[in-house]
Amino acid sequence: MSVAPPPPRPAPARRRWRRGPADVALAAVWAMAAAWAGLFAGLSVARHHAFWTGRFDVGNMVQAVWSTAQGRPLETTDIAGRQFSRLGAHVDPILALFTPLAWTGALPEALLVAQAVIVASGALPAFWLGRRWLGDDRLAVAAAAVWLLYPPVGWATVTEFHPVTLAAPLLLFCIWAAEERRPVVLGVCAALAVLCKEEVGLAVALIGGWMVVRGLGRRYGVALALLATAWVAFAVGVVIPRFNDGRPSAFIGRYGTLGDDAGDVAVTLLTRPWEAAEVLWSYDRLSYLGALLLPLALLPLAAPALLAVAAPEVLINVLADWFPQYSIEYQYVAVIAPVAVAAAILGLARVRRARRPALLARAVADPGRTAVAWVAIVALSGVYLGPLPLWRDLAPVGYSGERADQYRGGPHADAMARAVALVPDDVPVSAGNLLGSHLSERERILTFPVVGEAQWVLTDERRPYVGDLLSRSAHAEHLRRLRARGDMRLVFEEDGVMVFRRGAGA
Repeated sequence: MSVAPPPPRPAPARRRWRRGPADVALAAVWAMAAAWAGLFAGLSVARHHAFWTGRFDVGNMVQAVWSTAQGRPLETTDIAGRQFSRLGAHVDPILALFTPLAWTGALPEALLVAQAVIVASGALPAFWLGRRWLGDDRLAVAAAAVWLLYPPVGWATVTEFHPVTLAAPLLLFCIWAAEERRPVVLGVCAALAVLCKEEVGLAVALIGGWMVVRGLGRRYGVALALLATAWVAFAVGVVIPRFNDGRPSAFIGRYGTLGDDAGDVAVTLLTRPWEAAEVLWSYDRLSYLGALLLPLALLPLAAPALLAVAAPEVLINVLADWFPQYSIEYQYVAVIAPVAVAAAILGLARVRRARRPALLARAVADPGRTAVAWVAIVALSGVYLGPLPLWRDLAPVGYSGERADQYRGGPHADAMARAVALVPDDVPVSAGNLLGSHLSERERILTFPVVGEAQWVLTDERRPYVGDLLSRSAHAEHLRRLRARGDMRLVFEEDGVMVFRRGAGA
């Protein structure tokens, strides 16, 4: 039995800017967004100056942008020491738009500040969706605050710099533009979003499907879905192999539980879905889903069709063996967060209209009290799940404390800065992960223990990275081998930070 789609709704009348409460509400949103951007830009830069950002991933983004400014589009040095285009790892050509920042003299800091400002802009479509769906400016301002206070949004912003994080506000703009029937804005935002990472197009395609289901324009929705799906297929099937020596994405190795390659994983999902279900129902994956939904008071569940837009990204994350993908503390939540927040806004609108159950209907009947409660829930969740270090002193009991010490420098960071200052510009260098992010504006930047033709080698016994992973024992062995080399001379050692220089005097 087929169900007829809902009749298309008339396009809304364009709002005219006017003086009065609406202007006050919008001004409040702008002020909140500006304050949030300043706070998170400051935290991100402070974390970089404290030497807690890595060659992976601030450093390789910096190198890709710097190389583009030098006429070598998106060229980077991979973890094995190979020069290649970043497109062989991830299809995120939006990085090229940041090329002018290479001439600021502070490229890492400029990228981190730009990321905070761009993410903060998501408060605007959250406010506009709240105004449209909730019909009250107090609730609309609360919706903007929810976006800014939602722990996954904060974590994605302070965790290095990633093009996919830029997709978060763009997807929220896409949902708003679809709801407002603004095809030009939708097309521009969707095009920018899919340039942020190869799988973002899956979410954009499902936004097109949601438009069809919701009656927001069948023609535009179908076109968006088809174009976005085609882009994903082209990015994964053509672009990555083209720039990766004919090989598919190296990240398929993160799904070893389900198979050795993409074909094996697909076969497992189709023929042995219970194996995937076993992974999904593990405690850490369920905890991850809880951390996504509980700060939003489970409201996204009241808008399942919109929430389904995030389903591919959720599955990509929870089926992975790589633990950061099923943690809210990394950039892997960037595609999910805008969908979850938009679904929470729509979900609250539906709960307020439903009038059942009566107890819940009474609880959300008053817009002012509902706005305060909604913001309080997401703010309180930030104490236990969020990245802000200020909770360390205000709420020491129950505060997660994750990475709270990474926003402050100290003697060890000072030693790392002195070590980095010894290295000349644009000479080949090998550096540990946390040192490499400060040395990436050059053609060749190898990651210790790969030395190759490096003229300088920097490493840190207190933060013993081997590649992009911590391993004290492996680091000690590689350091022993480095010390034994006849062509390297130790020229700096302080607080576990060491600098070796290749030369005749070695």
